[in-house]
Amino acid sequence: MKVKPADRTLTVQEYYFSQKLAQIDRMRSEGFDVINLGIGSPDQPPSANTVSALIEEAKKPTSHGYQNYSGIPSLRKAFSDWYKKYFHVDLNPDNEILLLMGSKEGIMHISMAFVNPGDEVLVPDPGYPTYSSVTNLVGGIVRKYDLVKEKEWFPDIDSLERSDLSKVKLMWVNYPNMPTGTSCSVSQFEKLVAFSRKHGILLCNDNPYSFILNKDYHSILEVKGAKETVLELNSLSKSHNMAGWRIGMVAGHSEYIKNVLKVKSNMDSGMFLAMQMAAVEALKNPESWYDSVNAVYLRRRKIVEEIMEILKCKYDKSQVGLFVWGRIPEEIPACEAYVEELLIKTNVFITPGFIFGKNGERYIRISLCASEARLSEAKNRITGFLSLNILITK
Repeated sequence: MKVKPADRTLTVQEYYFSQKLAQIDRMRSEGFDVINLGIGSPDQPPSANTVSALIEEAKKPTSHGYQNYSGIPSLRKAFSDWYKKYFHVDLNPDNEILLLMGSKEGIMHISMAFVNPGDEVLVPDPGYPTYSSVTNLVGGIVRKYDLVKEKEWFPDIDSLERSDLSKVKLMWVNYPNMPTGTSCSVSQFEKLVAFSRKHGILLCNDNPYSFILNKDYHSILEVKGAKETVLELNSLSKSHNMAGWRIGMVAGHSEYIKNVLKVKSNMDSGMFLAMQMAAVEALKNPESWYDSVNAVYLRRRKIVEEIMEILKCKYDKSQVGLFVWGRIPEEIPACEAYVEELLIKTNVFITPGFIFGKNGERYIRISLCASEARLSEAKNRITGFLSLNILITK
């Protein structure tokens, strides 16, 4: 007899992109040249000094042992300096920063540290699917709140205030937002912090996109008194082209950090020292380095916007981040079927917005993580496909 899996596995499904990447791999193995514009995996390299630091530290025989669960002091100090320089936030590197193996693991650690079975968790719709899946895994109750274009993709605080919040323990926000690309002002962050303090809700901002096609850097921790009820996740994955390195952090009040560490210290044994030393170097990158990365993304974005226009999608040119989010034409009956048809007929994969929630059902998301040549090829394929369809219809 087979051993049955834990009941908690029944509350989640395999991640959408895991399934889609498997499909794309199969298509490629069959000889199809698939262009993947779905996932935000930066294809530009980290800075040269980052890679050099990794190599030099890895050569040392003393670099290969277990490391501090909280991260080495110099890396916590580097994150603290980075936050001070760009976000104007003071963080004590000794007890207000915890190193993570990517901010995605932080979502699990925070949820395990604070959410009891039956606690409600406010999750954005549209939003990163992991907020919901992790809540389900720890036995919390997912409570979606709407983000809509008419409200500039910002939570309707008044609507939430009119609801019963007595069981809400935690609220996820994500600004700059994914998938919509919306930025958040300090005044908007102030409203969110005031809401969380009033109702005793732990407010968690997931903040990996601040440096992509954006110069107006903000952290929710800028708000006075935010540390009383706020944690913020950040990562080097997007901002420093280090997605595969899995280096992130969570920042906030020392008591919150201490509780997250209780969970984390029982799940890993610290990060490879050479990677931590390289991350210290990455966080020293001058602003000109970010500008050079963004110059590439800006050229790519122009092509992606052209693709959006060819597809007759409506989109906001003020978006920031690694993607362009656009609303499909009303005459298209179903976004998922449309995206699948594009994949099969043009070998171009675009993310359907439904995976982020019901408010994303009429949207698509196109990644900037492909070369200009590949984006132009995708544009040509889609143009040809749509032109052929028009001819057939006529």
